[in-house]
Amino acid sequence: MPLAASLSTIASSPTLRHRLPLVGTFCVLGTLGLSILCPSLSLSSKTGSAHALPLAPPFRSKFSSQTPAKSVHKIRMEANSNTVPSIVVYVTVPNKETGKKLAEGLVKEKLAACVNRVPGIESVYQWQGEVQTDSEELLIIKTRESLLEALKEHVKANHEYEVPEVIAMPIIGGSIPYLEWIKNSTRD
Repeated sequence: MPLAASLSTIASSPTLRHRLPLVGTFCVLGTLGLSILCPSLSLSSKTGSAHALPLAPPFRSKFSSQTPAKSVHKIRMEANSNTVPSIVVYVTVPNKETGKKLAEGLVKEKLAACVNRVPGIESVYQWQGEVQTDSEELLIIKTRESLLEALKEHVKANHEYEVPEVIAMPIIGGSIPYLEWIKNSTRD
């Protein structure tokens, strides 16, 4: 089963739809689900491909008789000399002003081609032994894989959190013109 079909099946399950808001679904699939679906997910810096993607759903019902897939599938991004291995990076910020400043700085410095700002998320997490709940804004950053270290340093230097969230996921395919635009809108 292709990865897109597997993710579609998971995202459309009644359990997931009723228990998670839309942004929460993306966060779960993005930060947890893909790592469960694809524990050996890695990008080749030369080919821009993801290797060894086992497709076992992370949310199996106790009534399900299916067993995890034993076969390994390879997913390759279309080859194009005008694209580079690219990633999506999630960063949370405490408020709109911080999000705007950080987003504009990343784009101005050509560390990101685009930053989507998603307001109104609520994060529940454990910090210093206590469960915390905070309203935040989510930044969804599209950039080159090779810029991740510089992006992390920029976020660390310009973020008020002691431990800012910086989570990167590979882009394994998409619109070739958009992927070319990411390459052309970011620094080498």
